[in-house]
Amino acid sequence: MRILHTGDWHLGRTLEGRSRQKEQEQFIDELVDIADRQQADLILMAGDVYDSVNPPAAAEQLFYEAAARLTSGGRPLVVISGNHDQPERVASVSPLVTRQGITLVGLPTAVPVTVQALHTGETAKIAALPYPSEARLGELLAGDGDEGELRLAYSARVGKLMKQLGREFTPQTVNLAMSHIYVLGGVESDSERPIQVGGAYTVDPSALSCGAQYTALGHLHRAQRVKGEGMIRYSGSPLAYSFSEAGQAKSVTMIEVSPGGEPSFEEIYLRCGRPLVRWNALGGLEEVHRWLDEGRDPDAFIDLEIRLGEAMSMNEIQRLRKSREGIIHIRPVYPQMEQELEQLSRSRMPVQELFRRFYQRQTGGAEPDEGLIQLFLELAEEERREPEEEGEN
Repeated sequence: MRILHTGDWHLGRTLEGRSRQKEQEQFIDELVDIADRQQADLILMAGDVYDSVNPPAAAEQLFYEAAARLTSGGRPLVVISGNHDQPERVASVSPLVTRQGITLVGLPTAVPVTVQALHTGETAKIAALPYPSEARLGELLAGDGDEGELRLAYSARVGKLMKQLGREFTPQTVNLAMSHIYVLGGVESDSERPIQVGGAYTVDPSALSCGAQYTALGHLHRAQRVKGEGMIRYSGSPLAYSFSEAGQAKSVTMIEVSPGGEPSFEEIYLRCGRPLVRWNALGGLEEVHRWLDEGRDPDAFIDLEIRLGEAMSMNEIQRLRKSREGIIHIRPVYPQMEQELEQLSRSRMPVQELFRRFYQRQTGGAEPDEGLIQLFLELAEEERREPEEEGEN
């Protein structure tokens, strides 16, 4: 059986207000092409269909179109909800799509998914565990243990449910597992919303030991293998969703496995999506304008850091933004200012007063206008807020 593993589509996501809809449409086109060329018998989508619990209509339409295209010809598709998804919303259209070979699992259940590959005649049993919030696991296991058992660690609860799901595995079936969780040892990036609090939501790989030949994971956006029983992999996201993913090659995973056999995998790299790059202009504005004139990274979204000796004017900032639509962040770095602000900040002056003094020193006594001060405050707030927002996504 040939299995295509993907996840973390985040349909409807934007980048600082820039739409990614066209890129996501290109990804779906490429995914359908890969599924056809690779003769996939089954497709596993490991959660985070959408980027929010209330996705835009265009994102929902794209998902429904993708599901219809991927299952044309009788190929099964199994989808679980992720921590970004509203589970009932993901599963709400199940009555309309089940007969088309589309299985949508919104909430954790104690029953595995069973599908049959049309071309090989093989049956797959899938221990499918959508994003398991602690509350949902408690509800599901409440009638299956005493109060002391329910107070066990989150990882132990996941392990208990996975073993329960794996009870229906047989030597005659292709035995798979799928979940949207953070497994210990996985490498994070900033664009995943943390689903572990103080380590409580971190799952030990041993919790996934349920007899599965292959475990398809979602949540971490970097494609990677995790040590554990059988083969355990994150497929990663199809697009780079934060600048912490700059330079990452995006892919989907193709698995080939027979009942009782060892799985083999191939990472299939994607062509879709605009690259995210970081520019560090040590030579100041002159260097940035030279890169722009040279056409450097023409299709990329750009996180720009510029080292400067004096404050940028509003006209210079606006000129930069107009020169390239893909410039997302502009972060001026003033080495001298950093030193002076560090000294002045000990006096606990307001930030705008620190900036005003620095500007006066750089310009020989000139006063910055209110617009420039406001712009500086906005840039400082953007710099402070960016890591917080990325950590929440």
